[in-house]
Amino acid sequence: MRRIIIIFIAFGIFSCNPNKEIKKGDKTGNYSGVIKHGNFFDKILFEIEQDSASFKVFFTSLEQNANRIPFQGIVLSGDSISFKLQSDFYTYSFKNKWIENNSKLQGTLTVDTITVPYTLEKELLVNKQNPKNEDVSFESNELKLNGTIWYSKNGGSKAIVILTSSGNSDRSASRAEAIMFAQRGFTAFHYDKRGTGNSDGNWQAATIEELSMDDINAIKYFSDKTGIPLTNIGIKGSSQGATKIPYVLGELKDLKYGIAVSCPGVTLLESDLNYWRNRNAEALGKDIEDAAVLQGKVFEYIAGELSRTEIEKALAIEKSESWFANIWVPNLDEVKTDKKLLYSPIPYFETTKQPILILQGTLDEIIPANSHEFISNALTKSSNSNFETILLDGASHSMYYVGESDFPYWSKLHPDYLKTIEDWINTVSNIK
Repeated sequence: MRRIIIIFIAFGIFSCNPNKEIKKGDKTGNYSGVIKHGNFFDKILFEIEQDSASFKVFFTSLEQNANRIPFQGIVLSGDSISFKLQSDFYTYSFKNKWIENNSKLQGTLTVDTITVPYTLEKELLVNKQNPKNEDVSFESNELKLNGTIWYSKNGGSKAIVILTSSGNSDRSASRAEAIMFAQRGFTAFHYDKRGTGNSDGNWQAATIEELSMDDINAIKYFSDKTGIPLTNIGIKGSSQGATKIPYVLGELKDLKYGIAVSCPGVTLLESDLNYWRNRNAEALGKDIEDAAVLQGKVFEYIAGELSRTEIEKALAIEKSESWFANIWVPNLDEVKTDKKLLYSPIPYFETTKQPILILQGTLDEIIPANSHEFISNALTKSSNSNFETILLDGASHSMYYVGESDFPYWSKLHPDYLKTIEDWINTVSNIK
């Protein structure tokens, strides 16, 4: 099962019009600003570069998790330049003109039937948005893992490590967030999970405990590399990454705090089944419960709790039901047992002593809606009174705002997401 989100697609080499009359560097640089339409706004950045033959332009919107996405269809004409981005569903057409001696870029964005004007200003070299970064590698369980440290411009001792999450995404999935933390004064670290990006290993065959030990080794390396003690380092995880938060805090008791975003309060299997249920409830109506029983058995087979004979028998019994077509069944010959599905974070939350922020979206369709209650109850059992639960109205599982928007073509982070995290960290760190 996959959740469809809008992702910009780059089609390899983009087209462009050479213009040798323009002196190299006159119109190049970083142009940034805010684009607004009704209740929608977003900070965007165009990076305009030029080589001996052509212009290249890249798009960044950190709150969309878009970083240096190459524009397509670049057309240059005098002081005007246009280009496009393509998503799964829409074409985003940008038409621009350099003004005020190339210090500004005035333009419009057209998508569907809406055209939005904007003006971007050229950044001074010292004001460039991206903080300094350093690519590094470290050893974990005889594997070489690779990551990136992002340094805040003002230095300081605040630090945060972003734990890896589910699936085969590499560190690019958390790059925008790491940059945004660095922009807020944190030294931030994220890395390629084993078997993704440039890291060795196989994440599919690993247990949650093995993946958590990779996180622990990453944190230790980061502390040694930067000289920042564990007592100044917090950890943040989303979804499956959030379920590892209490495990890691239990192993590294000197860590300052943990932030659990979109954390299921049940096993990963139950969370996957909850997602399937939400996706199929309207279509199946009163049959949803019967269908969910069979779908749960499919997940139990993947988790190694049912044999091949048992799942084939269960499928054969129900195959004539009208709802059977809604059951997700992988190729049984290709299934590899995944014990991660049986993992629950609740027993580990029951022993967690460090401060914890539980952040959940009200429109999260993946984890059970009462997950935050299960986690709060577990922390209460640990006699931990230093935790806070915050529900973000209109936030999805990925913390995107999915409520009413005057510009529904553009997915971005909930406007309160990062501020909520930063305010809470400052509170537990006694920073005013």
